[in-house]
Amino acid sequence: MRELFIYYQVRGADAAAAREAVAAMQDELRASRAGLQARLLVRCGHGDDPQTWMETYAQAGASHDIDTAFEALIEARAKPLGRFIAGARHVEAFDAGDVD
Repeated sequence: MRELFIYYQVRGADAAAAREAVAAMQDELRASRAGLQARLLVRCGHGDDPQTWMETYAQAGASHDIDTAFEALIEARAKPLGRFIAGARHVEAFDAGDVD
């Protein structure tokens, strides 16, 4: 099963507004797909350093994978977050399951 891990940096001054925007985006995505597990993880910076944020997306059960079409939907919904992000969003996809 394919899961997504998306990480980026957020300026500390923008953290509260960015958190609201990500929460709203993930709520919208969950509403569009039953069983979607979407989380936000945050590693705080020191002082004025940017925070590192990671969004994770996985699908409960075997009904859907986080395929490239759904990945494109996530990225489209994330466009407004650009005003809070210092640098770029980095997307990593991993397959969960047995390793040969």
